[in-house]
Amino acid sequence: MTRSMAVVHLGVEPYGPALELQRRLVALRQEGRIGDTLLLLEHDPVITLGRRADPGHILASPEALARAGIAVHRVERGGDVTYHGPGQLVGYPIVHLPSLGLGASDYMHHLEDVLAAALAEWGIATQRRTGVIGVWVGDNKIAALGVRVSKGVTYHGFALNVAPNMDHWATIIPCGITDGGVTSISQELGTAPPMAGVRTQVVRHFGERFGARMCTVTLEALLAAPPTHAVAD
Repeated sequence: MTRSMAVVHLGVEPYGPALELQRRLVALRQEGRIGDTLLLLEHDPVITLGRRADPGHILASPEALARAGIAVHRVERGGDVTYHGPGQLVGYPIVHLPSLGLGASDYMHHLEDVLAAALAEWGIATQRRTGVIGVWVGDNKIAALGVRVSKGVTYHGFALNVAPNMDHWATIIPCGITDGGVTSISQELGTAPPMAGVRTQVVRHFGERFGARMCTVTLEALLAAPPTHAVAD
């Protein structure tokens, strides 16, 4: 039987409140008070550092970042230093991996597959890179991934570059990788499809890859939904 997954579109959100929302939803998923959920949004400009990130991979001074309006957050996801900003589609799946029969590594590859399939809709050929999580066009990363799993429930997720301000990546060494660059749909095509169209394709391929019927709901409706069942560790 096909499972249902809620999809919540949040618009453009500051990073801090979105992170707190994720933590709240993770707790609710662990308690069985919500089902699997995919949050889709864009962020105000922000640099995030994963658990083992090297602060030296931020190249700009705090003063320069402040002038550019770029915030900085250290978070509990895996991975190194990355950037989020308007024009980038960010997805935060809140899903219970054991219910999907997936381990963390398979889950990450599923996310890569979703984004690769979505990009193929615009004729953008991608590949994986051995030993490095993400979606690549040649030597340039077009989508970054970083995930945390708590009691079987995922949060954090993926960031797909649609048409962001590429100059902001000059403030960091993205993901600590020095032998590759960063690209976007806009750079690859010379123009970018509407963000709404990119969201539609990502949701469609997410549902196909994860075997889920994707149901768009408001955040208020999600939080008001009746309990499902508590998940096991």
